[in-house]
Amino acid sequence: MISMERTYSSDIKAGAKVRLSGWVHEKRDFGKLIFLIVRDMDGLAQVTAKTGVTDDKLVKQVKDIGKEFVVDIEGVAEQNDRAPNGVEIKPTKITIISEAESPLPIESTGKVQSDLDTRLDNRFLDLRRPEVRAIFTVQNQIMRSFRKTLDAKKFIEITPPGVIAASSEGGAELFPIPYYNKEAFLAQSPQIYKQMAVMGGMEKVSMITPVWRAERSNTTRHLSEVRQMDIEMGFATDKEAIEVLDDVVHTIFKDVKDNCDTQLKLIGTDFKVPKLPLKQITYTDVLTKLETEGIKIKWGEDLSTPAEKKICEIMGWDEPFYITEWPTDVRAFYSMPDEKNPKICRAFDLMFRGVELLSGAQRIHIPGLLIERLTAKGMDPENFKFYIDTFRYGAPPHAGWSIGLERITMLMTERENIREACLFPRDPKRLTP
Repeated sequence: MISMERTYSSDIKAGAKVRLSGWVHEKRDFGKLIFLIVRDMDGLAQVTAKTGVTDDKLVKQVKDIGKEFVVDIEGVAEQNDRAPNGVEIKPTKITIISEAESPLPIESTGKVQSDLDTRLDNRFLDLRRPEVRAIFTVQNQIMRSFRKTLDAKKFIEITPPGVIAASSEGGAELFPIPYYNKEAFLAQSPQIYKQMAVMGGMEKVSMITPVWRAERSNTTRHLSEVRQMDIEMGFATDKEAIEVLDDVVHTIFKDVKDNCDTQLKLIGTDFKVPKLPLKQITYTDVLTKLETEGIKIKWGEDLSTPAEKKICEIMGWDEPFYITEWPTDVRAFYSMPDEKNPKICRAFDLMFRGVELLSGAQRIHIPGLLIERLTAKGMDPENFKFYIDTFRYGAPPHAGWSIGLERITMLMTERENIREACLFPRDPKRLTP
């Protein structure tokens, strides 16, 4: 029988009776003095058993406890400046809820390093490492801040489909799936459906949704399945979309800084909260700056990975900034060309720490222009009839953007591999766990 309410490690106060539940993170046995470091979702707490002071049965019980045992410990908290949070628990009752087999597949304290593949093979144990848990605490705050900011701006959160009949963005990077007697694919983007929601009168929509890309890429920046944080807004151009994005990015950075200070220190990273408005530079000016650094890119080509890193160094490595006025031909078919110069379009990328953090654009809302752009991209407009028809019955100008959740987590926590920022990553070589 549980005799009292559970106490989390962060809530333990000296002088209080507590009941701590969690996993044994470490055990330090000095003969007559034994320390158990117990881990719960909030952090670590120290339990101290001493021969001659602690009940003999409890001392023997503590000696039999191994690493990663699940325990429930009742006792009294006393001040100890050398213990986690400055307190330790003197136990009066110990219950072993579950034992752990030995040896462990990986070291949960992180003192013995394992390669990333081994860690991911044993992800449930890897997540017990405080610094790994910290990454996903930061990710949780990113999602909360995204939702909070957009809720205050009257955005409606929607859930787009994960099964589609045709490519959302062109190309062949799709996962085909059995769908009765029809051809179907896993969605590579919610793009079409968030636009349709805006055309349906919702006007401002947001979402956090999984998408899939069948790219045979094993780089440290790509996954086959990711989560996207998207918006789409009606009666708006790229300028209004950027204004909303400024607020979202600023809030995410500020909230993570304010609410995840402990996690950032545990991970060993930090960043500055960016000042608003975020800086902007045109694609053409980017090429000019890169050329002065010895990197020559032909106008109309996309930026290479070295070029992205170099322009971030030039603009400020830790300062997010926009690249605007992209060549129309390198962007998605639905990006709105500039009225005065159709060779460029109203698209933008947000760069941070050497990587494209997100992309966005004003969309084409004119059916004839959509057909023209699809044809120019070598795509069959008939495959997009349902999409094009959306704009035939009263369509306002609209714009939006998409942040990769794992990517922004990777960059804010300075992880070298995006798989570290994904709970259970999927790539060309990994389908389990």
